[in-house]
Parts: sequence; structure tokens; C-alpha cells
Amino acid sequence: QVQLVESGGGLVQAGGSLRLSCAVSGRTNSFYAMAWFRQAPGKDRESVAAISWSGQSTDYADSVKGRFTIARDNVKNTVYLQMNSLKPEDTAVYYCAAGSGGGLSSRSYDYWGQGTQVTVSS
Repeated sequence: QVQLVESGGGLVQAGGSLRLSCAVSGRTNSFYAMAWFRQAPGKDRESVAAISWSGQSTDYADSVKGRFTIARDNVKNTVYLQMNSLKPEDTAVYYCAAGSGGGLSSRSYDYWGQGTQVTVSS
């Protein structure tokens, strides 16, 4: 089993930055691909970014390319999402996920965190 706990969400003004963290416990995260998803009120969950188990491969949704960066530290068992130039449309609950498949499809991920709220004011 793998447990995921997100942190770092909050309220920020448009144009600001936040860094989300996802702490992984249980089985080592070294062999899992990791990803961030988000869900805004009344909308479907959407992918944000993904990173391979080695950290050498990353994928981003078009809506966040050039603004968000995903990274991982397998020694600290933590995955990060650095979010810059935030926009009101980035407001959502952000979820961390782990799985063996990788990529931006939610079907590739078996383990999910509880989420952290990100609110961007205009």
C-alpha cells in the first residue's frame, strides 16, 4: 500500500506562485510514476502534470505548460508541483497520484491523496 498526503495549497493572488508537496509513505515511491490532477467545482477531474519514476520524463497539460513544474525527490519520498503565474482558472482541489503506468491518464494511477485546495483570486 501507498499513502499520499498533499500540502502547500492556499489562497494566492493572480500572478503569484505556490509549491505543492506530496509526501509518499508505505511502499517506496522509487518505482512509481507520480502525477498531479485537479478538480474545480462543477468540473471533471483533469490532469496537470506527470513524472516518471526516474524523474527523467515529464508531461504537462497544455493549460499549464511553461507555468508549472513537476519534480520528485526519491530520497525524501516527495513529489512537488511548482506553480507560477497562477490564474483564477487554476483554482481547484489538487490531487497527487501514484501508479505504475505513468502519463497523464488517471487510469494509470492506483493511489490517490485527499487533495489540497488552491484558490487564485483575481
